[in-house]
Formats: sequence, structure tokens, C-alpha cells
Amino acid sequence: MAEIVNVSASQSSQPDVSARKKALLLGRQLGLGSEEGYRPANASIAERAEHRARKLSSQYQSNIETIYAIAISHTPSDVTGADLDPDWVHQFFKLAEQIHNRNMQELWGRILANEITSPGNFSLRTLSTLKQLTHKEAQMFEKALTIAVTINGDSKLKLLNGYRYARGVGRLFRKSEGATIAFSLFGLPYSSILTLMDAGLLHRSEFETGELNSKNPVNFTLAGAKKRLTPKHGHLLLSYYRLTSTGDELAQLVRPKPDQEYAKALNALFSKDFKID
Repeated sequence: MAEIVNVSASQSSQPDVSARKKALLLGRQLGLGSEEGYRPANASIAERAEHRARKLSSQYQSNIETIYAIAISHTPSDVTGADLDPDWVHQFFKLAEQIHNRNMQELWGRILANEITSPGNFSLRTLSTLKQLTHKEAQMFEKALTIAVTINGDSKLKLLNGYRYARGVGRLFRKSEGATIAFSLFGLPYSSILTLMDAGLLHRSEFETGELNSKNPVNFTLAGAKKRLTPKHGHLLLSYYRLTSTGDELAQLVRPKPDQEYAKALNALFSKDFKID
């Protein structure tokens, strides 16, 4: 096995480091490169496997310790803690040990702290989904939460994207049957919607409310701000995307700042056919 040239950690963080050196550094992280007291070219394949296993085990241990320390920092001392389900704990750390990204470790630490304080909020299915989530996907999800609303007291989060005429004479005098808002204007293009669907955080179908009327106004809340929509005509219904149960569970970890521009755009969108209070 060829000797691996030394590449320092500081080099790896520099954008002008060559791709070859980046690849060689990766070899060291995998236990395939030379280190002090260890030369892969002088070791048998069994010894190399043992060396790599030790490095991987050390990295897993480091990941767990980091996540545990984060959990401790988020766990209050003035609240009674709960005994966690042993199977849940086992699966949690089995998955958590493979979380290397620091930002994602923060999420896992907060989940553990949340469960110790109030157990039962995060299922094993949600943990499995979270493990597959990349940092980029997590950022898309956080962006989606900046425009997420609750409707009529339902705690399930939704991405409200417009409305349409279901039927009636009003449809005959309009250029289109509905009005929609472009999420792409607020940093969430349709490609991101599809990604969140693939990640299991959004349902794959677009949903609609039942037909609305002036006697049954719609109350919705966007980041704490409450609005009431009263239809000016009959046969109107709202359209939206809905978070999955996994998405709703993970949403507990994020406190995004509301997108004020989106709120203004919603007001403008609904002003023609709804009274807004």
C-alpha cells in the first residue's frame, strides 16, 4: 500500500487546497494514511482493518460525547426529569454516534434534552429520518418553517400557498380559477418542496380545505401573528402543503424568525376575495 503524504487539518479547511490533498486527508480520516507510529504500508490488511476500526470507534465516541454535552446544556435543573424508554435510548445513541456535522449534533442534543424533560415527542421513525437528513436539507426545512401556518387551531403545520374557486358563476368572470403565491420568492423554490417531500418532511400531495363561506371565517397563525380570513364570495377553498408527523415533530426543535415579506404577500394575495382582520 503506497505511503500517504502528510496533510494538516489546517490545509483541509483552506479552499485552495488541491483535490488530491483533500482526498489524501480523507484517507487519513479513514485510517488509510500514515500517522505517527503507524505506516499502512508496513501493516497487514488485518492490522489496517483493526486500525481503521479503532479510529471509527473513537470518532463515534466523540460524536456521542458532543451530543450528550449539548443535551446537558439544554436540560433545565428546575424541572423533574423522566425515565426514558431503554429501547429508545439504545436506538438514539446507535443513530447519534454517526452524526458528524456540528449543526446536526446540536439538533440531536436538543432532542435528547427534550425527551428527558418531556418524553414521547420524538419517535424512532423521526430519529431515523433525521439521521438521513443532510445539513442542506435541514436548512430547507428551517426556511419552510418561516412561512408555516396553523389553521383553525389545528396544531399541524401547513404551507399555505393560495386559494381557488371550486365552482359557481364567479369562475366565469376570472382569468384563472385561483390565486397562488410563489414560495420561490421567499427562498423556497419548488425543487426544495420536492426535496422535503423526498426527505419525509412534507406530504407528497397538495391539500385543500372544504368550501368556505362568510359564516365560517378561517383563522390562521403565522409565527404567533393571528389573522382571520372571511370569504367575500361562496365556493372558495384554500390550498396548502402539509408537514408529515415527522416534520411536525422536528419542527419543535426550530424557532425560526417569521418571514414578514411572506406575511405581506399573503395579505396582498387574499385581499381581493377575502376580508382580512
